[in-house]
Amino acid sequence: MTTKSSTLIWGIDKLALKETAPAAAPVAAPATPNVAAKEPIWGFHHPNGRNGVGGNWARNRTEQARQIRRQAAQIAYEREHPRHLNNGDEARYSNRIGNFSKGLPHNALGEVDPVAYETLLTALRKGNPEDFEAIKLGLGRKLVNPQAGLAFDLQGADAYALTIPPAPALASAEAAGEMVELYWMALLRDVHFSDFDRNDLIAEAAASISRLYAFKGPKDPQTKRVTPATIFRGSTRGDLIGPYLSQFMLMDIPYGSLCIQQLNKTVKSGCDYMTDYDAWLHIQNGGNPPSDQPDRTRRYLRNMRDLGRYVQVDALYEAYLNAALILLSLNVNHVLDDAGNYYKRSRTQYGFGTFGGAHILSLVTEIATRALKAVWHQKWYVHRRLRPEAYGGLVHNHLQRRACYPLHSDVLDSNVLERVYKHNGRSYLLPMAFPEGSPTHPAYGAGHATVAGACVTILKAWFDETFVLRNPVVSNHDGTQLVPYTGPDAGRLTVGNELNKLAANISIGRNMAGVHWRTDYTASIRLGEEVAITVLEEQSLTYNESNSFTFTRFDGTQVLIKEGKTTVIA
Repeated sequence: MTTKSSTLIWGIDKLALKETAPAAAPVAAPATPNVAAKEPIWGFHHPNGRNGVGGNWARNRTEQARQIRRQAAQIAYEREHPRHLNNGDEARYSNRIGNFSKGLPHNALGEVDPVAYETLLTALRKGNPEDFEAIKLGLGRKLVNPQAGLAFDLQGADAYALTIPPAPALASAEAAGEMVELYWMALLRDVHFSDFDRNDLIAEAAASISRLYAFKGPKDPQTKRVTPATIFRGSTRGDLIGPYLSQFMLMDIPYGSLCIQQLNKTVKSGCDYMTDYDAWLHIQNGGNPPSDQPDRTRRYLRNMRDLGRYVQVDALYEAYLNAALILLSLNVNHVLDDAGNYYKRSRTQYGFGTFGGAHILSLVTEIATRALKAVWHQKWYVHRRLRPEAYGGLVHNHLQRRACYPLHSDVLDSNVLERVYKHNGRSYLLPMAFPEGSPTHPAYGAGHATVAGACVTILKAWFDETFVLRNPVVSNHDGTQLVPYTGPDAGRLTVGNELNKLAANISIGRNMAGVHWRTDYTASIRLGEEVAITVLEEQSLTYNESNSFTFTRFDGTQVLIKEGKTTVIA
């Protein structure tokens, strides 16, 4: 709850504003459309005079526009501003080993220069552009857009009104378990997804992860263990049904007059980076990375290395725009609830700019920028969680007895480390899929995952989640063709489940590259979901047509959005 002492946000006394702002005029709830004879929803008629739009109609329209903006602003204003809590590592460790510092100068152990870190904190505390220009960098690689976390938006919840739970602490069993999973992902990047159930190293990894004290990834519901069927999968509804990759990452994309096959420019097998300590330290200090090694054959996604490459170079909303185009081409019904879409019952009109194809194609992309503002606030101004590659440096220096760090035994005693040491050629560093390692912004939350949560929520609100995708496919062994998926659950791949899986694929693909943690994914898709819900709430006030959205949240709860409110219905 917001208290009186915490209401001064960016120099504005919100309580005083609430006490003095004029009350919004009530807006009538949109009526069920009567297509044969319908009074204009806003209570005034367009003039039929020779001058067209003007006069009283224009004045009324202007007033109504102001009233709707006020009502939407009031909805946004009355949302609770939660407490933003981090895991305490920044205060706990004076050498900042639990926090993000990539791009700043570091000592030989990879510990950040305290003066440089303080220049970053000063900029974040004050929010002045000139203080950001005074941040002390290392070898020159710039930080990624910390001021985005201070931006406002005129639709949906303000970034300050949304939060995610504290990330697992550096010394926790949960953080250790997540790192063990990341080590195994790195070692198994070139195993085909379709081979998971018959690969010996996948079986060893599943057994290793099953022994972890606090691992929270999906497990077999009967045995309560990680298996080749559950390993590295997402935690959302339907993630364990069907092949690893969502159909929306494999199906042809109808793009206007083009038909795009999802053949990707990927990278060569076996190419990992930052496995040498000097190379690792150079990158932590903001040094320039080497070039990657492209594969000259375009391929359908087939393994974790391919998926990592996809999420290295994608446009953030790309996969969801593709999914929207595919769903429109399949004529999947718009809006699961028939009462929610006026045009499903109209005898004389189609939707287009509202409740038509043009509407969803723009909405699914525009939500991305709002999701980014929300998660950038969490990244820079709340959590500042270290990246997995930095944790790998702590593991290496601890096991080499160069330092003593408070790391949980679940990672220090894991059998994966012996394999990592051999793979790297005498280091315990996390093998990275990208030459540059992670981006130069903190790990938690994840930008890709927050955008995934927001965009997939928009799509589930729009399309029938129960629609079954027929004739599912997977890539062949070398990724050059698609072949039928013939598993026993081939007839159970629904739109809702495959969209949830799409969000997991994109989010966890970043983990497979070594740049994010599992909780970066699980917390961030829900943050993105909240962003989308608040935008849909406010936009629901703006349409002339009656409207509502019904969809299933990532936790399985079914909700209805109507007239600016979200209601749980199942």
